[in-house]
Amino acid sequence: MSAFIEWARGPLFIFSITFMGLGLLRHVLVTVWEYKRTMRRAGDKSIAYSQVLGATGRWLFPVRKLRDQVVFSLTSIVFHVAILIVPIFLVGHVALIERGTGLSWPTLPNSVADVLTIVAVVTALALVIQRLGAEATRHLSRPQDYVLPLVVALPFATGFFLMHPQFNPIPFEVMLLAHVLSGNLVLVLLPITKLSHAILLPGVQLVSEVGWKWPANSGSDVATTLGKEGDPV
Repeated sequence: MSAFIEWARGPLFIFSITFMGLGLLRHVLVTVWEYKRTMRRAGDKSIAYSQVLGATGRWLFPVRKLRDQVVFSLTSIVFHVAILIVPIFLVGHVALIERGTGLSWPTLPNSVADVLTIVAVVTALALVIQRLGAEATRHLSRPQDYVLPLVVALPFATGFFLMHPQFNPIPFEVMLLAHVLSGNLVLVLLPITKLSHAILLPGVQLVSEVGWKWPANSGSDVATTLGKEGDPV
């Protein structure tokens, strides 16, 4: 068992974090390339950056959605906050990074980390239940919409049991292996599933804005193709 744990914490972790880094970098590079290519062809090259920033802020802090879908929106916001804060500021994680790279930063008190960990697990389950219970979201949801929150919750649940062995229902080494493997799985899934929006979301509105910058004369070309040239709009 110890050999499997060392393998999961060593070579497998290095592969997982490298895969994540390269995958997310590819997303960023492709986005930048498409942005530049689109702007070179665009008829209107102006970008309303203030509106883009405002739309991005509304996506990051969807206050308006709270009026219509209060429970689901609040659950989603709290879930995202918890799963982003805990892995980055957990004492144990920062200690591992410091040991490997020499870098460190302030950490969360264990009590706060415990609360956020429980919140992450509970809200992950709540999101799945709410998707199943609401007809509108059930018809729009894909299998990964149900599976991903549960997969993301696994490292949090196993990590909580590791930090509180008195509640741990299985042997410590088995739980440690489950924690490391589930954490590596999340890293691998980040760039190849919708989890990537956690990193790429700030650029979504800019990409959307640029996507509507049609090439010069494209409107008249479409009208000609449809045989509607000269017809009133």
